[in-house]
Amino acid sequence: MSDEPRETVVRATCRALCAHGYANLTMQDIADETDLSKAALHYHYDTKRDLLTTFLDSLASWYEGRLDELPGADAAERLHALFDECLSAEDDEADYPAFHTAMLEVKAQAPYEEAYRERLTAVDDVVRSRIETLIETGIEEGVFRDVDPEATASFVVDVIVGAYTRNVAVGHPLEETRALLDAYVDDHLMAQGREGGEGDPRREAAE
Repeated sequence: MSDEPRETVVRATCRALCAHGYANLTMQDIADETDLSKAALHYHYDTKRDLLTTFLDSLASWYEGRLDELPGADAAERLHALFDECLSAEDDEADYPAFHTAMLEVKAQAPYEEAYRERLTAVDDVVRSRIETLIETGIEEGVFRDVDPEATASFVVDVIVGAYTRNVAVGHPLEETRALLDAYVDDHLMAQGREGGEGDPRREAAE
């Protein structure tokens, strides 16, 4: 399947997944979101599992594109911009509550579906790698303290993933986690004398 029809099917899979959830999702549901028949879908994809693995592949690529060119004058500003991307509850093209509810269902299948597990790991790796690079850059720029970039990036990804799980399961606001991550950067990452870090006169005056 060429790129354009494939993208159409990926978007249709996302819409159908949001509308029906993982457990009730059928090939017909996905076909109904496109101009294709169920038979045409089956020509390219044998099962719902095949469609979902293609969708998850595209999700990793989507995150890569979104996180590749983050705005900001330095690594700290770009890290805050990454938090905006990863913890935003608004998007013109997505029903975020339904999307993340459906994704939690997909993640619940990962222990039993190696294909899902591999692709979900790839999504996490895209985010973790971008955060790690930003922290390394921030250390080189003198913006961040000399922390362990890999361990710090893994911690931040754990917080982001956990935030969505809590948001879907019990309605915990994403904004609260976003604020906590901002505070974490200011309190634990910013180099002494940098804005938000120890030695920042504005912070000391506020205290």
